[in-house]
Amino acid sequence: MKTTVVGFPRIGENRELKVATESYFRGDITQEELVDKGKQLRRMHWNLLKEKGISLIPSNDFSFYDTTLDTAVLLNIIPKRFLDLKLSPLDTYFALARGYQGKAGDVTALPMKKWFNTNYHYLTPEFEETTEVKVAGTKLFDEYLEAKALGIETKPVVLGPFTLIKLATFNGTTEEAQLQGLITAYKEIIATLNELGAQWIQLDEPSLVKDISEEDRELFLTIYQELTADSRTVKLLLQTYFGDVRDIYADLLAVGVDGIGLDLVEGKKTLELIKTLGFPQNKQLFAGVVNGKNIWRNDYRQTLGILEQLPQEQLVLSTSCSLLHVPFSVEQEVFPEETAQHFAFAKEKLSELTELAAIVDQTAGALINEPLAANQQLFRSERVLENKKLARKVAGLTEADFQRQPAFEERSIVQKYTLDLPILPTTTIGSFPQTREVKATRAKFKKAAISKETYQEFLEGKIADCVAFQEEIGLDVLVHGEFERNDMVEYFGENLEGFLFSKNAWVQSYGTRCVKPPIIWGDVSRKRPITVAWSAFAQQLTNKPVKGMLTGPVTILNWSFPREDISIKESTLQIALAIQEEVLDLEANGIKIIQIDEAALREKLPLRRSDWYQEYLDWAIPAFRLVHSKVAVQTQIHTHMCYSEFADILPAIDQMDADVISFEASRSNLSLLEALNAHHFQTAVGPGVYDIHSPRVPSVVELTTTIKTLLEKIPVEKLWINPDCGLKTRGEKETFASLENMTQAASQVREALVYEPVRE
Repeated sequence: MKTTVVGFPRIGENRELKVATESYFRGDITQEELVDKGKQLRRMHWNLLKEKGISLIPSNDFSFYDTTLDTAVLLNIIPKRFLDLKLSPLDTYFALARGYQGKAGDVTALPMKKWFNTNYHYLTPEFEETTEVKVAGTKLFDEYLEAKALGIETKPVVLGPFTLIKLATFNGTTEEAQLQGLITAYKEIIATLNELGAQWIQLDEPSLVKDISEEDRELFLTIYQELTADSRTVKLLLQTYFGDVRDIYADLLAVGVDGIGLDLVEGKKTLELIKTLGFPQNKQLFAGVVNGKNIWRNDYRQTLGILEQLPQEQLVLSTSCSLLHVPFSVEQEVFPEETAQHFAFAKEKLSELTELAAIVDQTAGALINEPLAANQQLFRSERVLENKKLARKVAGLTEADFQRQPAFEERSIVQKYTLDLPILPTTTIGSFPQTREVKATRAKFKKAAISKETYQEFLEGKIADCVAFQEEIGLDVLVHGEFERNDMVEYFGENLEGFLFSKNAWVQSYGTRCVKPPIIWGDVSRKRPITVAWSAFAQQLTNKPVKGMLTGPVTILNWSFPREDISIKESTLQIALAIQEEVLDLEANGIKIIQIDEAALREKLPLRRSDWYQEYLDWAIPAFRLVHSKVAVQTQIHTHMCYSEFADILPAIDQMDADVISFEASRSNLSLLEALNAHHFQTAVGPGVYDIHSPRVPSVVELTTTIKTLLEKIPVEKLWINPDCGLKTRGEKETFASLENMTQAASQVREALVYEPVRE
């Protein structure tokens, strides 16, 4: 029984890639040193997979920033504005990812979006009229040969052409105009790897698990009939993940690929499809039975029950998706053994695959009995005790608990006069830069190297400086900066019952940005007030309103590793009740504006439109409403959403019944504005006027133009001015300059509106 993984984490056991890449950005190491660090990590990861007994080891799943961007660069899909900078290939690559501002020019980054239903972000490939698709890069081939030189035969991985097209944007050109060039380039990739002696090529096609139209089906067949027409010895694996392929399964069986990767974890209908329509004897079934997105141990008995229904002689055991979405290893943690035994991170999932393969093969005799017996014992044991009081509270919720009174229109009038804000009010999303000093002081406090009083005095000083800066540049609604928070989810989890926290369980979110999701271990309830003291302190320093900053229940759930023993709906309602208590405490302490971030609302939205409401939105939206349903009419509720596509769920977002919503807009070229206009969106909105994931500083002229563009689509009385997202990851110098330019731009536009209104 062969084994494989769709992909492996690339950041390193101790985030070595993040450290090296950020050192390169600062100019502390050379390009050669960065490239060498990449080689070291690849060698370590390949050897680890080999030692663990994985049969088909992936290559080219490594990236300095993003594999979708890697594919675009490989195929010469680089917009002209980046080529005109005339930077080195590596610096051009990073300019695509982060933007560029320097002697060579000033260019904003490619749009960044969420990778299907995960918290990973990808860079959107952009085709232009001048784009000449061709195999221009060598990374894919170089890394295959690099592994081969180490004595390791790998399975090169590349984003498939169908998914590349579905994720890309086309400016001044069309899919049809670029299609043949794309097919020709992929045929060259296959031919080159064939010549190099590769045995398998993995073409990732996750877009096939979404709703497939007849037009999509024809596009897919056109591509793969041509790709598989030429003779070759290398085998093609068409890999899908994040769901099932019910719309196109029969076509997958008919195309001339040699293996098909199917998700048996998130693919609700995958097993049914195989049993009903069969699986051809001339193909290998790469069965995704080990969860690549969650950290709980695999239930071997349940998995074996699935595997026995599949064609044994054609099976390759695999992960449901890339292990990019889980931490590196449980070995680095300090959990007690009785706790740690329940977890499997990336390294442990390799062992699960090889143990399952041995059990299925029955080749190891008595050696297989011990892991199987231990696994069964683990799943027979009771892990947590139910909070019966909380269970009764959740069960007793009624429709009235999810409805805020009075209605939006009446609230907005009251809030307008209570808050007395100017038109085009300016604010930030919440966090200010987490400098080395902030992180170092927090670390000292956690290690008991400084007293609680010393730490509190430090934080109060940072908050006072933050408030003073905001007042100085003229922001209208202030924030306290969130210097006390290590992470917008972990910080809340630390003050809630039911959460566990890791020491080193980092997961890549985008580029060099890594997050450490908490683990929802049991029932969730609030231990104590969480944010009230810091918000109240900041409010005492100013006459301007200071926003209370909270993370919403859906985002806390989605950015944690959720339980698998109860539904995510039930977990989310538990969290919502806890955050509701915090909202009411903030209000009681004089906080008039409360922002409840739902940055990850879109993240767990089912990939199939038919499942959106019944399986997710019908409970996720009410969970948000539950948090703020009891506040007074004068209290203004804000929410924020990060890099996602929202146009198709605007009705649901409106049903959140917030008073103001802010969201990413700059990297998507403000494309959401048309949809907001068409939907007659009732909520006031703050489309981000500049990209905080790039170090470049937008000019006053640029921001003034952006605000005027917004006013062409959004009534002036509904428009807020703010950045795309929180400023935690940015440096102070660029942050302060950008915010000062933003407030100046808003002031200039505001002043012009007094004399010459843009809208009635």
